[in-house]
Order: sequence, then structure tokens, then C-alpha cells
Amino acid sequence: MLEIRHLETLLAIRDGGSLQEAAERLYVTQSALSHQLRDLEVRLKTPLLNRRTRPARLTTAGLRLVALAEDVLPRVRAAELELRRLSAGHAGRLHVAIDCHSCFQWLMPTLDAFRKDWPEVSLDLSAAFSFAPLPALTRGDLDVVITSDPETLDGVLYTPLFSYELVLAVSSQGPLGTAQEIRPEDLAEQVLITYPVDRSRLDIFTTFLDPVGIEPTAIRTAELTPMIVQLVASGRGVAALPSWALDEYKNLPGLRICRLGGGIWRTLQAGNRAEDAETPYMQAFLEQARKTCFETLPGIRHAVG
Repeated sequence: MLEIRHLETLLAIRDGGSLQEAAERLYVTQSALSHQLRDLEVRLKTPLLNRRTRPARLTTAGLRLVALAEDVLPRVRAAELELRRLSAGHAGRLHVAIDCHSCFQWLMPTLDAFRKDWPEVSLDLSAAFSFAPLPALTRGDLDVVITSDPETLDGVLYTPLFSYELVLAVSSQGPLGTAQEIRPEDLAEQVLITYPVDRSRLDIFTTFLDPVGIEPTAIRTAELTPMIVQLVASGRGVAALPSWALDEYKNLPGLRICRLGGGIWRTLQAGNRAEDAETPYMQAFLEQARKTCFETLPGIRHAVG
């Protein structure tokens, strides 16, 4: 079977011009080099060196393997270098998926800052609204999943980024416009406006309505936060969103922001495979994410691990 060392030998013979010079380049004896070459010729059942010439010259078959060596060996060396850098934690891949529409607000500046410090880490970002991101994480398709609904999975660790309050945006002119505190039953006669994701991934259902069996009159979806806010302000429904996502709209005419019950706090988490947890660039990304969040998002709290 053809091996890397055989390609290195043939390339050394071509570059050195003789077996003696090739042996010196490879730090082996000329006898050992000759034996290796004859062994390869026996395996391939074809001569690779014309020994009747002085100096001996590579045959057509030998030159064909030299061409292969020129193609393969640089790629092997590049892969070895990359693996050494991966092992040292200086290079790698960071494919991030977010299970949160409003997370773009802080995640994009996080990635921009991270990219400057870790240019050799390949970055990719996707929105996990149309697929299950955590199974993709365990398969290795993703490296980080940002979610407020972690699942216990073998080999997956979660790092709390921050805690946020889930609040309700209502029309100041609507029936909930003067409410001091929203109860689940207050939403029984309301149109609930949400992002277009499964209700099992919406905090307003999992933490507020479903535990007491309350259903809104109807559910309406919208892709973008500004669209949701405008629909609420115009009296088309109510919407539960993270408090930070509504902060820039708090003075919008027609809009009022209310607490849900005594206050519902959720924790945003970053899930990654346990095998990557100690990788320097993974730790740097999580640190940068927390730093950016507390620099840019109002009203959030430090999460307890």
C-alpha cells in the first residue's frame, strides 16, 4: 500500500538527483532508502527508478507518483498544521444557532467582537426557528445553541448567559391598558401575537398559560419585533417579549408594558458539546457574549449557574 513516506522518498529522489542526496535529505542511510524503494516497487509491481542510468532516473511510473506527492504532501502538511492549531485551541469552527428571534440584537455585535480576536475560527450563524437545534448540536452540525429551553442531553453542557424578565406589551387604549399586573385569565379574551414558532418553544405558553390551562382567543404571528410592536400599539393584540426587546419602544404612543404575574424571569443559556467546553475559543465566545449582553441590554440580571 502506498504511504506518505513513499511519496516523500520519491520527491526527495527527484529533488536531490540521486539516492545518496535523497537519503541525506530524509536522514536515513542510502541502504535503507534503497530497500524502501525496492519494497515499494515489489508492491506496485512496476519499477520506479531506472538504475541503469547515471545518475539513476525516475521512470514514468515514478514521475507519476512524484506528481501525486506534489499534490498530496502540501495538503497533508496543511492539515497537520491545522490539527496542531485546533489542539492548541487557536483555530476551529463555531457554528451558532439561536432559538430566540430577539437575540440578534446582542448576538451580532458579539460575533463581530469575537471575530476580531479569533480570526482563525470559522464563524457561522443560523436561526433555529424551523428545525430542532439541540439534536443538530449533538450530531456535530452545530457548535453552540442559544436557548431559554435547555434539554438534558448526554454530552451537552449549558452555560447561563443572563436572566431576563418576560413582559407583556399591550395597547394603552385596550382593556388591559390600565392593568397593574397581568393574570393568565386576562389573556383568555385576547389575541396573542407571537413569532412564528411552535408554542412549545414560547415562554408565554410554557411558563404562564399552559400550567393553568388558559388559551387566548386567537394566535397571530409576525416575523419581526417592530411589526409585533406596531400591531400591539394599534390594538390588534398583545405580545409577550423579553423586556430588553421592548425597551426601545417603551415611549411609543399607544404602547404599554406590563408585568406578568409577580414577574416571570427566564435564563438564556448557551449549549455546547462537553468535548468543546474547555476549548479556548469556546470559552472566549461565551465570555464575549456575556460581556456584550450586559453592555447593550437593559434590565437583565446575572444568571446563577
